[in-house]
Amino acid sequence: MDAAAESIESVVYQGQFGEFTVTPDDRKGVVIYRSGLMVAALCFAIGATLALWQGDSPIVQRALTPLYTGFAAGLAVSLLTIHIYLAPLHRALQAFWLIGAIASLAVAHFYPEPFVLSVYQHPVSILGIGFMFAALTGIFFKEAFCFNQLETKLLTPIVPLLLLGHWAGFLSLAVEKGLLAVWAVLIVIFALRKAFQAIPPDIGDKSVFEYLKQQSKQPAIESK
Repeated sequence: MDAAAESIESVVYQGQFGEFTVTPDDRKGVVIYRSGLMVAALCFAIGATLALWQGDSPIVQRALTPLYTGFAAGLAVSLLTIHIYLAPLHRALQAFWLIGAIASLAVAHFYPEPFVLSVYQHPVSILGIGFMFAALTGIFFKEAFCFNQLETKLLTPIVPLLLLGHWAGFLSLAVEKGLLAVWAVLIVIFALRKAFQAIPPDIGDKSVFEYLKQQSKQPAIESK
């Protein structure tokens, strides 16, 4: 272990339920979480830009499929490494991603058009793939609650508004394009800000995680 790593581990934080230290593995997990967010954000922003610029081009429509795959993969990595105190909520977001991924595969194989075009032309598909974006919205909500970031406060309502608005058909094409453009800009701002944010806050209070872990074991111990 080098001097920098030793210095990191030597810092002792006072948590709500006791003291804790931030280990290199903790920091690595945060870096992976943020890397996943960056991949997802860039794939989404590039895809949105292409769709708004040359959405009628068959080449662009086909190119959006691998970009969506990259977005989904990046989001999956982030959902595996995000720090959320409530384990049921964490598992729920992961379950949302899985449902959305299965629905995405179904849409990709059921309709003959390129994936994104299929979703646009068949809004009912949003009832399935929307779970993927519900998981993303969960991350935005968590980040807004923990760090009070303006972009995540805006993204939290924008994502469901655009998806549900397209599904229900109450948004005009101009409004949908405007919301998509704002979403693309804000998600990149969010990912960039996360890249330069101090790491310990993303790890959270490790004493809370340990306390909740012990509490979850308590019923099993008492039942013996």
